[in-house]
Amino acid sequence: MNPDQLLDLLNLERLDRDLFRGSNQDIGAAAVFGGQVLGQALVAASRTREERPVHSLHSYFLRPGDKSIPIIYQVERVRDGGSFTTRRVVAVQEGEPIFIMSASFQRRESGLSHQIAMPAVPGPEGLPDEYDLRLSAAARLPAEHRAFHTSARPVIMRAVDPDALWATAVTSAQQQFWVRVPGTLPDDPELHCALLAYVSDYYLMGTALRPHGLRFGEPGLQSASLDHAMWFHREFRVDNWLLYTMESPSASGSRGLNFGHFYRRDGTLVATCAQEGLVRLRDDQ
Repeated sequence: MNPDQLLDLLNLERLDRDLFRGSNQDIGAAAVFGGQVLGQALVAASRTREERPVHSLHSYFLRPGDKSIPIIYQVERVRDGGSFTTRRVVAVQEGEPIFIMSASFQRRESGLSHQIAMPAVPGPEGLPDEYDLRLSAAARLPAEHRAFHTSARPVIMRAVDPDALWATAVTSAQQQFWVRVPGTLPDDPELHCALLAYVSDYYLMGTALRPHGLRFGEPGLQSASLDHAMWFHREFRVDNWLLYTMESPSASGSRGLNFGHFYRRDGTLVATCAQEGLVRLRDDQ
């Protein structure tokens, strides 16, 4: 998939005032990629509100999405207040909800401002592309998991520590990537937010596997995204390099919790995300 196809993926068909339909992409996973549903749901919500930028979203993945059929997005106009607008989105396939999201939009305001500092890391220049590292790792995985590792994606990702990305050794519960959508994108802030939501689902859940010497595709590992939240702090463009830092503070009860931060190259913190995922070790393999 190239960047133009990614934009087409987020360009939903409007069926009615608050009803939209989205197509699917296949990134080699068994089900619809969660980042796709996040991005499409945010686009659906954004098309029903006033000129206010999104500042947060909170969502749950309820069922695996079927890649072979479109997804219907039903938007509920929960509230239009003086400062905030709230929307609820339900993604439906075959009459059943597969995903729900609440999104909040705020009129632009000035006020207090602070942020945590961006970590000092090497720049993206000279780092290998994540795609090449995935291809190298695919050879050691079972055949049923190789499609996920060999599919091309519309996002350039470069791991700050490439040697640890697909290593089977125990590593820290942290990882960092430089990310960018190639080309020059339209000057539409809401589109860039939807694209960042799409990007945010790559690798985040895997952060909780690293302290246990596990990676996606390992035999006996069952994994799935359970929820996803994002907060948008400051303006950004996803066609410029962003540093995506990830950490997992806890794993318990077959669930792993992960946090992520996005920074512009000048050190400005632009977004934060959080996701809990199912990371279950099965003993029936």
